[in-house]
Amino acid sequence: MKELIEYIARSLVDDPIQVEVTPQRRGSEICFQLQVAQEDMGQIIGKRGRIVNAMRSLLHVAAAQEGQQASLDILEPQ
Repeated sequence: MKELIEYIARSLVDDPIQVEVTPQRRGSEICFQLQVAQEDMGQIIGKRGRIVNAMRSLLHVAAAQEGQQASLDILEPQ
């Protein structure tokens, strides 16, 4: 699932080296935290959040196939 998020994010951004996905456990759920360069935030979020919502939908399907629950958070660049 981490590889799926990394692949999609790197395909969308101008600076794929800055893409960083960190999985964290929250009880029975896996939360993936995605961090990209400040300039690429708009490309990841998309108009009205459509791209990030599509990424979340794909993540939910991939997690369901493995019998797990997963979520995706977008972190502010540091």
